This record gives sequence, C-alpha cells and structure tokens, in this order.
Amino acid sequence: MRIINLESGLPTGDAAMSRLNNQIYLARATREPAAKIIHGYGSSGKGGVIKAATLRQLRVYQQRGVIKDFCPGEKFGPFSEEGRRIVAKFPQLRKDSDWARSNDGVTIIIFK
Repeated sequence: MRIINLESGLPTGDAAMSRLNNQIYLARATREPAAKIIHGYGSSGKGGVIKAATLRQLRVYQQRGVIKDFCPGEKFGPFSEEGRRIVAKFPQLRKDSDWARSNDGVTIIIFK
C-alpha cells in the first residue's frame, strides 16, 4: 500500500493538496490498490486545515471516479460502517497498523 505523507515538511494547505493530487495520480498510474494518507490532525486539537482539505478533495475524487472509496482513520475499524465497508473491498487492510486504532491523523483510500 502506498503511503502519502502530506504533513512532511509542514506544508501549507495548498502545497499539501498539490502533493495529494500528484501522489493520487502517481498511485493510480502504478496501479496501487490502496493508499494511506498521513495528514495529521492539526495542532489545535480540533482537526487541522490539511485534514479537512484532504477529506473535501477525496469526496471530489470519489464523485469523479478517481478513487473508489475512502475511510477516515477515526472510522477505520470494525465498529464503524465505513471501516467494515472498506475492508470488505480490500480485506488486506485488516493487517494495517492503524486498523481499529481510531487514528485521526490518517485516511485510507481504495482505488478503482
């Protein structure tokens, strides 16, 4: 699974979204089945700019058919519908270190 680290180097929100876009299309071009986006949770403790922008952009990618599905880390586990749905599509994700850890700083995506 490809790791897309958006918080490395402490970029601005715009720079992180540019990195996300580039990495999403690179992962698709190399036929990666899934990716983990590391966006962090923000220093305020209320969710950061990069996380919010990432989730907005992933909804757009999903509507356009660029990605099949995504699951925020806080829902990536057996006790949420989103977590169960995403591992039904890609069962290997149950082995991921963030499975069932409620990690607000990551999001998992599945490609088409």
